[in-house]
Amino acid sequence: MTAAAAAARLCTGGFIIPDSRKGYLRSFPQLRVSYTRYNKPCSPAMNGCHGGPHIPVGTVQTRTLPAVSTHSLALHSLSSSVDRLRSDPPPFPSGILRLQVPIQEKIEATDWLHAQPELPPRCFFSSRSQSGNSGSFVESVNGDDSSLEGPNLVSVAGIGAAVFFRHIHPFSLDDWKSIKRFLSKKCPLIRAYGGIRFDPRAEVSSEWKAFGSFYFVVPQVEFNELEGSSVLATTIAWDNAISWTWEKAICALQATMCQVSSIVVRLSKEVCNLFVLSDSHVPNKASWDDAVNQALQIIGRADSPLVKGQLVLVAAREMLQPLKVVLARSSRVVTTSHIDPIASLACLQVEGQNAYQFLLQPPDAPAFLGSTPERLFHRKELCIHSEALAATRARGGSKAQDLQIELDLLSSPKDDFEFSIVRESIQRKLEALCSTVLVEPKKTVRKLPRIQHLYAQLSGRLRSEDDEFDILSSLHPTPAVCGFPSEEARLLIAETEMFDRGMYAGPVGWFGGRETELAVGIRSALMDKGFGGLIYAGAGIVRGSNSSLEWEELDLKMSQFTKSIKVEVPLTETKKS
Repeated sequence: MTAAAAAARLCTGGFIIPDSRKGYLRSFPQLRVSYTRYNKPCSPAMNGCHGGPHIPVGTVQTRTLPAVSTHSLALHSLSSSVDRLRSDPPPFPSGILRLQVPIQEKIEATDWLHAQPELPPRCFFSSRSQSGNSGSFVESVNGDDSSLEGPNLVSVAGIGAAVFFRHIHPFSLDDWKSIKRFLSKKCPLIRAYGGIRFDPRAEVSSEWKAFGSFYFVVPQVEFNELEGSSVLATTIAWDNAISWTWEKAICALQATMCQVSSIVVRLSKEVCNLFVLSDSHVPNKASWDDAVNQALQIIGRADSPLVKGQLVLVAAREMLQPLKVVLARSSRVVTTSHIDPIASLACLQVEGQNAYQFLLQPPDAPAFLGSTPERLFHRKELCIHSEALAATRARGGSKAQDLQIELDLLSSPKDDFEFSIVRESIQRKLEALCSTVLVEPKKTVRKLPRIQHLYAQLSGRLRSEDDEFDILSSLHPTPAVCGFPSEEARLLIAETEMFDRGMYAGPVGWFGGRETELAVGIRSALMDKGFGGLIYAGAGIVRGSNSSLEWEELDLKMSQFTKSIKVEVPLTETKKS
């Protein structure tokens, strides 16, 4: 079956809608809604979690082919090289091989991804422009140590899976090792892109099932957008020990390659003219007020953390109640026609110069995408960087108004308390694994196009690169998306929220051999091609919080998605009014 034919298949399924009276989910199996069935991968792929996490693969290689002038020439060069490789397998029982072709023109990764047929899994990741994108194009021929530094890597898009990593159990040390065995410092652009659930212990709802507890993928076909040029690459991974041989891997790659489009057209980033049939929130406003007030009562019973005007974070085990909890909202938007996740991603990039844009879509699943300003951590060898981001204000309509809002944010005791919880908690966790930790600046304002936050940068030096998993396990979830202490806040969230966060507020990004970068999956949505999507937003609740103001904050955070959907009033409704 062709990709076009597969995309045309339709099926029906149960639809879950919010109970407007109570704000929780009710399932209506009798209500059937048609939606587009997502393409299944054109061929099976290897789940790297089934391999031995402690046994390194036989070889990790990157081979760079001669540069070409256009994308179509790059595709032809890669296809010819893959055909030749089929009869010349490497003499290793396992391994991973990347072939890459530099292209002497810049093509945006979102344009490339939009031009391709839907061949899940699909992924996209773009680093923040202000962070001095850490990735660089490095040639490493035959996996040796020779390298040539080149332009900075701006964005990465990928389709298909050379190897993926997914399981229903919580992300573990062995899972991390299973990913790392396919990566190498000598091949820094072989990376595994994906995400992890916010709470792997929570019950998984139907829309999140395909993601598992975590999902990472090394793409079969990958497009790298550089500052002034591009790279097209293919990756082959195999492991005889789990019955995924070189022959199977290269056949799967060829099946994907034959469907890759050689024509890339610039994608419009204009607002989509879609009529919203309905939108609904879980919880609704009344239930949100109840949840916030209940949380405030619980927080009010916690021992005061303020001693002589300074925040003192006692050990979590000494506290019975949370000082802060982050409550979230899930908003379903149903539109007349489908929302294209890639087009939505391109719209997010317009305002996202100071944010990470990401997209992850496993086979037979909706797309999880977002534009998050918040870094969880970036590790390059032993150097690690993290940040604290908390407290929210809208931007002002003028410079004077914007400055006044900034000063109010900096002087607010309630916002300072919320922010200090986040900063001090992250600092403590870094100090447990780093020889040195620096916090600079300790408190400033970070301005985004629609929002401004209190912000601090933290950096440290790890004692060992193998501490990366411990850093991830320690930092997630941060008080910025969960609360403090983490376990008490998580339990309160589990008892209060009546929807599955999935990967919202979980780690999203990539693992590499030389470095790793993970952001926090906030300002995000789950786009379903049949009937709109689910948009997620959260707000930190501390002493002094007001439920109505926090509800307005949720609307503000969601606006980067809702602004890309132009709400049109039907003609019949206009006549009635």
